[in-house]
Amino acid sequence: MKPEILTAIEENKDRFYEISAYIGANPELGHEEFKACKILTDELKKQNFNVEIGTAGLPTAFEATFDSGKPGATIGIMSEYDALPELGHACGHNLIGTMGIAAGIGLSKVLHETGGKVIVYGTPAEETKGGKVTMAEQGIFEQLDVAMMVHPLSHYEKSGASLAMDAIQFEFFGKAAHAAAAPHEGINALDAVLQTFSSINALRQHITSDARIHGIISEGGKAANIVPDYAVAQFYVRAASRTYVNELVEKVKKCAQGAALQTGATMEWSFYEFSYDDMVTNETFSDAFTDTLIELGVNPEEIHERAEGGSLDMGNVSHVVPSIHPYIKICDEPFACHTHGFREAALSNQGKEAMILGAKTMALTGYKILTEPQLLEKIKKEFANK
Repeated sequence: MKPEILTAIEENKDRFYEISAYIGANPELGHEEFKACKILTDELKKQNFNVEIGTAGLPTAFEATFDSGKPGATIGIMSEYDALPELGHACGHNLIGTMGIAAGIGLSKVLHETGGKVIVYGTPAEETKGGKVTMAEQGIFEQLDVAMMVHPLSHYEKSGASLAMDAIQFEFFGKAAHAAAAPHEGINALDAVLQTFSSINALRQHITSDARIHGIISEGGKAANIVPDYAVAQFYVRAASRTYVNELVEKVKKCAQGAALQTGATMEWSFYEFSYDDMVTNETFSDAFTDTLIELGVNPEEIHERAEGGSLDMGNVSHVVPSIHPYIKICDEPFACHTHGFREAALSNQGKEAMILGAKTMALTGYKILTEPQLLEKIKKEFANK
């Protein structure tokens, strides 16, 4: 344990509580998180971080650096702070954003001794067009030796895998006609959408068990007595690997192409959200985090292996630099993320205390990497092999 790190986080604890509560009370959607970005970066500036806002051309992204000026590893810590439509911070991003800056501030207090630097990244819009995707594409994370973040949950989980994902949209263009008087003159775009769903349902028998294809009809016509001349379907295509998602997307496209051919409609496809890569957890790094969590008093029997989950833009980071994305317990009830119950848990005192524990664990794990060259070497070797 490094007491300077723990003391720094404890001394600023009340302020971190205030910041997480403020973000929780002022939910902002992806790429609109101006209030959250300001309060987080203002605190980092007070703690002598060099802050740049607008990273990778994203107005609510930031990069905050504390550089010792001495040789050493570069530790990256991710902060998320976007909310969900109508539900607010029902994924606990008010805790994630604050936890990230708290960990960075704690770690900065020992860099004069260890050397190296810590960079806190503000990564907007994780729930939709993930900021980390754009930042990874532009090489923002290539300067890092490791990257980490901690997500709230109803229990402790180790960092694990996530599903790669593409968000694909099909627009069908038909011909309007009176549905009773002259249906033979129309081309039904909605029929093309329904045929697409039917074909995808048949495809599901022939995909691997890790894959998921789920979608909605976002537009299906204007009135029942008009043959729909325009209809839209949106799908998420997910699987355990990016390679298999790419393969599945081609099959899904053929389902839509066949539907267009059957109905006489024309079809255009596009990606309506950014694509997420699968999360590749660095197990050596993950073990160091878990060991630190236990050292801070968490019962090892409470820390579970990661169950199969959704998709994360942290996955894109993990293909660039050794990364982890563990989960920390914020409530005793089994609330799922993206629910009203989980939102209230993320605003609770228990949630705030878990946030501080997560910050301490990240900061102390970063300290281990800065001071144990053999650990960093092992982390990098695993990453290179994967």
